[in-house]
This record gives sequence, structure tokens and C-alpha cells, in this order.
Amino acid sequence: MKIFDKQGKVLKELSGDTLIGADLRKADLRGANLYGADLHGADLNGADLRGANLSRADLSRADLRKADLRGAYLYGADLRGADLHWADLRGADLRGADLHWADLRGADLRGADLHWADLTGANLTEADLREEPVELSWSIS
Repeated sequence: MKIFDKQGKVLKELSGDTLIGADLRKADLRGANLYGADLHGADLNGADLRGANLSRADLSRADLRKADLRGAYLYGADLRGADLHWADLRGADLRGADLHWADLRGADLRGADLHWADLTGANLTEADLREEPVELSWSIS
């Protein structure tokens, strides 16, 4: 799989490589299959990840500020300490995601599925949680 920037330039080909600390700012990753990818500390500021499969991915300490994650699959993803400030997570599947100490200030979580997500220590200041699934099973300590 190839990753392109907004101008169509190939940024990185995914062939089992690790993407730890990768600079993917404003990258067009719509619909990308990044299942189980190691994106620890990656810079995805402003990236377009609509409908991307990030299930079981390591996004711990990743910069996802203003990222578009509408409809993204983040089932069981590791988002510990991730910066999701002003991220658009409308309709995202965050079931079982680990969001320990994640920065979700101003994030749009309308319609996101947070069943079994761990939000311990997460900052949800000004986050929009309207339209959440009715039966929630998430944890905040």
C-alpha cells in the first residue's frame, strides 16, 4: 500500500515497515488499512483518516490534532497519551480503545462508539459527546 500526501506525492509504502515517529502531517490516508500498525509518536496532525482501519494500531503518543477520523475503525487501538485535540471522530469505532491520558479537548465524538474504551485520565474538556450509543461501557477513573 502507498501513502500519498495532498498533492499526490508518495510519502511511504507500507510493506510491514514500522511507522514509529513518522511525519504524516496532512497525509491523505482515507480508507487505508493500517490494522496493527506501529504509529507510536507519529505526527498525523491534520491527516485525513476517514474510514481508515486503525484497529489494534499503536497510536500511543501520536499527534492527531485536527485529524479527520470520521468513520475510522479504532477497535482496540492504543491511544495512550495521544493528542486528539480538535480531532473529528464522528462515527468512529473506538470500542475497547485505550485512551489513558489522551487529550480529547474539543474533539467531536458525536456518534462514536466508546463501548469498553478506557478513558482514565483523558481530557474531555469541550469534547462533543452527543449522539453516543445509548448503552455505554467505558471507564473513567
